[in-house]
Amino acid sequence: MARIIECVPNFSEGRDKKIIEAIVAPLKNKPGFTLVSYEPDADYNRTVVTLIGEPEPILDALMPFVEAALQHIDMNHQSGEHPRMGAVDVIPFIPIEDVTMEECVAYANEIAKRIWDTCHIPSFLYAEAATKKNRVKLPTIRKGEFEGMKDKIKDPEWTPDYGTNEIHPTFGVIGIGARIPLIAYNIDLATENTKIASSISRAIRFSSGGFRHIQAGPVYLDSRQHVQVTMNILDYKKNPLYRILETVRMEARRYHVDVPSCELVGLIPKQALLDSLRYYLEAAGESFDKNMSFEDIVRYSKHYIGFRDFDQDKIIEANI
Repeated sequence: MARIIECVPNFSEGRDKKIIEAIVAPLKNKPGFTLVSYEPDADYNRTVVTLIGEPEPILDALMPFVEAALQHIDMNHQSGEHPRMGAVDVIPFIPIEDVTMEECVAYANEIAKRIWDTCHIPSFLYAEAATKKNRVKLPTIRKGEFEGMKDKIKDPEWTPDYGTNEIHPTFGVIGIGARIPLIAYNIDLATENTKIASSISRAIRFSSGGFRHIQAGPVYLDSRQHVQVTMNILDYKKNPLYRILETVRMEARRYHVDVPSCELVGLIPKQALLDSLRYYLEAAGESFDKNMSFEDIVRYSKHYIGFRDFDQDKIIEANI
């Protein structure tokens, strides 16, 4: 059986196509893994990359990728809607097939050491790879972002797991972790009012009394001229998509705001879609087939969940 991981590095450039292509180039057409997608977002000024394949080739390709980001991104001149602390902001490893979480933790440590030894870029380990309780959650590490990290890292409490108590002057620092599949899920609201998105975000995120395993916040998309509730679903088995989407729809009604669509950034496990499609199909009085084709999953997901820019390549299992 093949040993397969998913790796989803995010880097802090989503506007300049030439720079994006130069940074992604070391990941293209390599044996042992597939570059499934890279999704730049100009409003977030961020690109999400998705790799699936054997661990060792992915680890080897990440080094020239990080070096390309170091060459092309100066964080002193970078800004965007998404919080960030480094040119390559995060590198998470996710076990998919015949790989344990413990092995993914080892991969996180290995690439963090390689990056420090080669590029002198400090790293913080997070999620399952975290070495301290206050480093489990990525937003806690990232708090203060690139600008605040210059002072934060000097605090002995925030000595990086790899590197010294100084950020790289142009690159910043990286969060490197191991985790279960995370769903980066954004719900569109038909309004330009960020206060509405902020209020709805508070209703669903765990830190303000909402659902456990949900991180959420408001963002205005200049390119689309509307706001989003942007979120990470950290454990889709305990809080499925439909529950979050229906809560957002319910909260939006009080403001007389429509919820026209939503988007997925990166990939999603097939089961996460099936869990929500079961709810919607049964609510509509239709039969549910757990063995439905990828084509049917995509069709129903667009209809009931409202995904835009969605096809079967967004489903993890369709890429294996």
